[in-house]
Amino acid sequence: MNRRRAVAGALALTVGVALTGCSSDSVPQLEVTGAFMPQPVSDMAAGFLLVKNSGDTTDRLTSVTSSLSDHVSIHETKNRTMRMVTSFEVPAGGELDLERGGNHIMFTDLKQQPKRGETVSVELHFEKADPIKVDIPVKETTYAPKKQ
Repeated sequence: MNRRRAVAGALALTVGVALTGCSSDSVPQLEVTGAFMPQPVSDMAAGFLLVKNSGDTTDRLTSVTSSLSDHVSIHETKNRTMRMVTSFEVPAGGELDLERGGNHIMFTDLKQQPKRGETVSVELHFEKADPIKVDIPVKETTYAPKKQ
């Protein structure tokens, strides 16, 4: 009888652990804030935003698409040198900050010149989370948000 209880207890523990692995807490919980694009002065533009992850799982921004350009990429800036990358980490309980002078979204070969006051629609694609659509407001060319 004790052996049956031990087996039943072990089975219940195994099922509980398996279900915990599938809980909604194990998925990234992403939110995008602070998006902006300085008004472009050429056929290239940059986009900036903050992706917050309040979930327990790290995710990765893998690409960005937009009707503004067929050539949208994500760029890393280190030591004043910019290079295209394949993804950016969005850490669990942390954030990915795409900011002026740092990592950013790069639009090349623009199909049109967005003007201050307009918005540019983009879709952010992630490794685990569903895509997020963001309307990025176009600001003056010299716009730089105040850090909090």
